[in-house]
Amino acid sequence: VRTGLGPLKPFWLKEPGGLKAPRPVRTGETPRNFHELGVMARRARGLVALGAAAFVASRCLDVSFVAPGAGNAASRRDMLAGGVGALLGVAGVSEQADAYDLMPLPYAYDALEPSIDKATMEFHHDKHHNTYVTNINKALEGKTQPSLLELQKTAIQSGPAYRNSGGGTYNHNFFWQEMAPTGTGGAASSKLADAINGAFGSMEDFKAKFEAAGAPGARFGSGWVWLVVDKDNKLVITSTPNQDNPLMDGVEGTPGIPVLGCDVWEHAYYLKYQFRRPDYMKAWWDVVSWNQVSSWYEDALAGKAPAADG
Repeated sequence: VRTGLGPLKPFWLKEPGGLKAPRPVRTGETPRNFHELGVMARRARGLVALGAAAFVASRCLDVSFVAPGAGNAASRRDMLAGGVGALLGVAGVSEQADAYDLMPLPYAYDALEPSIDKATMEFHHDKHHNTYVTNINKALEGKTQPSLLELQKTAIQSGPAYRNSGGGTYNHNFFWQEMAPTGTGGAASSKLADAINGAFGSMEDFKAKFEAAGAPGARFGSGWVWLVVDKDNKLVITSTPNQDNPLMDGVEGTPGIPVLGCDVWEHAYYLKYQFRRPDYMKAWWDVVSWNQVSSWYEDALAGKAPAADG
């Protein structure tokens, strides 16, 4: 009973504007439906379990505590690991559950206007991105759950859920992080600018070739356009279908480490631009965070791909 707050309602009930999909639940909020109540209950059980685990750890690691027959630190660590695992199991907390979270946007929904409108950002992040996260977590339930970056390498071979939902989760985390509110993204570092000039002639030539790779005639249907650092540390423009990305073994196009990517699925632009994908791509340059792209480029030269884990 929620006195004065009204009854909880199922999250699938019809809301104005369509079905209301589950949203991320933030700490301290009052649950608004059964889905959110369940999320908060699981978190509460997790906190209780972690608190108990911390207490056990403090006791087991005390220098005065040595279990019978355990005369060294290694045996104490083994017992501690087993105890924590048992506590988590009793509390109903799976060590593999909810491996990936919906990454919060690093800016407000309207921060990318006029290039990308508020309604598109709400729909894109809260509905589409959230669906990818939900589905990859379902696919991995009860299984070994690697980092999001590690998941990409074998995603194509692992099956559609890994390829589509695992790829979609990584790609969208990457996408949000590589953008910044209009006028705050900085400029390409001198090192990146020199590499772009060397590979494509000039920054303007690079943008034109990137846009051409994402045009409907070049990337028909849904997909992404990427700037990658290839195996020879050269910059290459490539594109991938659906939620594939250049980190995946067996990917169509040029494999490599992505440092820039544009989502050319219709859901990324249709509310504002309708069929005018080229207009969307031209406007998108105004919200690219060249500061972030330059940092990723430095990492890519050293063989390190963006973690994109939020």
